[in-house]
Amino acid sequence: MAFIHGKTTQVLHGAFDLSAFLNEATASEEAEVTETTAFGNSAKTYIVGLKDGTISASGMFDGAASAVDEVLAGSIGSDTLSPVTVGYSGTTLGNRVSLLQAKTTSYEVSSPVGDVVSVSYDAQSDGGIDQGVSLAALTSVSATTTGTAYDNTASSANGGMAQVHVTANTRSTTSVIKIAHSADNSTFADLVTFTTVGIGATTSERSLVATGTTVNRYLRAVATLAAGTGSITYQVSFARR
Repeated sequence: MAFIHGKTTQVLHGAFDLSAFLNEATASEEAEVTETTAFGNSAKTYIVGLKDGTISASGMFDGAASAVDEVLAGSIGSDTLSPVTVGYSGTTLGNRVSLLQAKTTSYEVSSPVGDVVSVSYDAQSDGGIDQGVSLAALTSVSATTTGTAYDNTASSANGGMAQVHVTANTRSTTSVIKIAHSADNSTFADLVTFTTVGIGATTSERSLVATGTTVNRYLRAVATLAAGTGSITYQVSFARR
């Protein structure tokens, strides 16, 4: 067993990497249970019901364009769902990550006279929290890139959830980001194709692989960049269900 230090945590919220502004992040899962105790039972019995999840984070205030205050203050009260990825040991290939889409429910700025101005926020997941792995670390590329395959050791048969975050983009042409899967780490087929990323656009997306779909043992991220100039910074994750 290997322990990890919190200093490596990354938090991606929509098309933004908020890691440099935050110093604490908590993703909480819960499942409701309904009592089924009947006559004759000697102890209470329960069945599991719906799952739920929330995320909270805190850190330092920055009021610059595209910094933490603009991102979080702009999300409060919005009905738009933001994909959120939390990588507890960063987003290096194979690292465990929590995936959710969330609505910001609270945002607070605190300004003590003798300390740094701080921020904190809470968000409610829509559809629970999925536990997955990173298939591509948040990194900048300037040409078509095929990532190294992640070996799950076995296939799964119940679909899953994919997320992509594009946090910077100076490309003069469009880009297509995909997740491909393989049974033998040799022949790959597309599993998820995210919406084409426009010229110079930043974005994020969450894509469901339907229940009952076989997801093969090996997964890899592929970024196909049309001929042009500039770079794109992206991160990809997948959670099996």
